[in-house]
Amino acid sequence: MDRPLGRLPPLNALRAFVASARHLSFSRAAEELFVTPAAVSQQVKLLEDQLGRVLFRRSNRALLLTDEGQALLPRLHEAFALMGEAMASLEAMGDTGILTVSMAPSFAAKWLVPRLEGFQALHPEIDVRVTASMNLVAFADDGVDCAIRYGLGQYPGLVVERMLSESVVPVCSPALLRGRKARLTRAFLEGMTLLHDDSPEQDASCPSWGMWLKAAGIDGIDARRGLHFNQASLVLEAAISGRGAALAKAQLARDDIRSGRLAQLLDVSQPLAFAYYFVCPPAKAAQRKVALFREWIMREARGGSGEPPAGMP
Repeated sequence: MDRPLGRLPPLNALRAFVASARHLSFSRAAEELFVTPAAVSQQVKLLEDQLGRVLFRRSNRALLLTDEGQALLPRLHEAFALMGEAMASLEAMGDTGILTVSMAPSFAAKWLVPRLEGFQALHPEIDVRVTASMNLVAFADDGVDCAIRYGLGQYPGLVVERMLSESVVPVCSPALLRGRKARLTRAFLEGMTLLHDDSPEQDASCPSWGMWLKAAGIDGIDARRGLHFNQASLVLEAAISGRGAALAKAQLARDDIRSGRLAQLLDVSQPLAFAYYFVCPPAKAAQRKVALFREWIMREARGGSGEPPAGMP
């Protein structure tokens, strides 16, 4: 029958007994535990008093186990070995095992997932768990090791490293061009559905269609009409499927432009104030699995996936 934890002897007393029994010496046990022999003797006496058993026969020249002490030692030795294995397993989780990364759904779908195979090939011992959410995670409560955040980089108390700048470019499906040169003109937009990115980020520098058309000197277009989406990745998928023209986040549209699934309508972009940042708690930064992921993703961001399309920063 399990004994309630509250009725177990103190851990220090049990450690003092095991060390003393192994060495048959309070002095050598004290050296192992980095305490004084008197402290070891006191802890053993405390254990004996709590158990109501004499565990050692003491003499001026020798320390011997009693029958009770000999019966207790193997099980306690096994228990300490199991605790050591448990702690070693916990520490190893910082090197291998599951790495939980949080980020916005659109960044996960359009930027990370197409590249993630590269990390898995380099580090098959680390299993990546991607948590896609627009909410800021509480690292300790949510069990998250690190995150990619889109914002101004002001995250107090966290390790913060800027990954990628962002900008906006106008795009549409190549099928909508019908062989015409990609140009953003009034004539082109008159019969075009406008796709709107209503992502819940509060980046005042991100242009709407109304702001973009005004800056381009294009009038006569109702910039409010069209389809609205609350995720940047949905805007891109709508554009790829030929539903209309979109103002796309360039980093998220990068692969689709390269592959020809999207056509960029102007060789210019509008830089944004927000950027993508790698963040993690200071205690997590030293873990091998987090450090390896950070090194890999920063390398990808610096150019491991190639140069950006024309007109991108």
